[in-house]
Amino acid sequence: MDGPRRIVCMTEETTEALYAMGEEDRIVGISAFTKRPPRARDEKPVVSQFIKADVEKIKAVKPDLVLGFSDLQADICADLIREGLDVYCFNQRSLAGALRMVRTLGRLIDEKEKGEALAASYESGLRAAKARGAALKVHPRIYFEEWPDPIITGIRWVGELIEIAGGVDCFAQLRDKALAKDRIVDVAAVMASEPDLYLASWCGKKFREKEAFAREGFGNDQLRQPGRTVEIDSAIILAPGPAALTDGLAALESEIHRVAREMEGCESKGGPGKGGC
Repeated sequence: MDGPRRIVCMTEETTEALYAMGEEDRIVGISAFTKRPPRARDEKPVVSQFIKADVEKIKAVKPDLVLGFSDLQADICADLIREGLDVYCFNQRSLAGALRMVRTLGRLIDEKEKGEALAASYESGLRAAKARGAALKVHPRIYFEEWPDPIITGIRWVGELIEIAGGVDCFAQLRDKALAKDRIVDVAAVMASEPDLYLASWCGKKFREKEAFAREGFGNDQLRQPGRTVEIDSAIILAPGPAALTDGLAALESEIHRVAREMEGCESKGGPGKGGC
């Protein structure tokens, strides 16, 4: 076996990708937030969280490569580098970036073909979903909420998945903002965007519909209809890796297509407020 043989994955995306490549034996440490694949928590020691890491625990597993993600782990990565460890920090914020991460990971472990094959399988799924989304007769307006207070809208890869699934991202103009603070909006802006479907995925916090609608001015007749406010598990959508490219996309597609069919049926009856819509 060439390439690094003892890898610490400080976020879930690289753990899941290595498992998907059949290279899980290389992993010697994972994040406490790892949920995918479920067996990883039973098989691998937890040595880090997301914005915190136990440097001594990481050193103890004797990694020859540590994988990090984003500016939020920059300080951790710097500390590990100072300890003499080899570190690679990914920073993907788009679907193209997530696919590139998979390919780069394959090359890092000297398994380029496995990385290429895995990325190609995800690309195939994205193309198929895009064709199904494009075939919809109605494209619902989707408001995706990453955090409730302050209100933070979806990052780029989420908006891209919404559009692939056939929806219209209500805050597409903000999704290229990598930092959450730059995607903050107020209730008035949300309601002015006229969403047909409210998808909530509160990062690290269970969604509570009563809490969401308790915000002054939030909600309208549309979003209060059954099935127009839906929680998407943050574990499958808020990490830019295999989960979002597969189960996250599937969840978005299921909800968006359902609402599109409802809206199409409503239009055929004469529009909202007519024919029982």
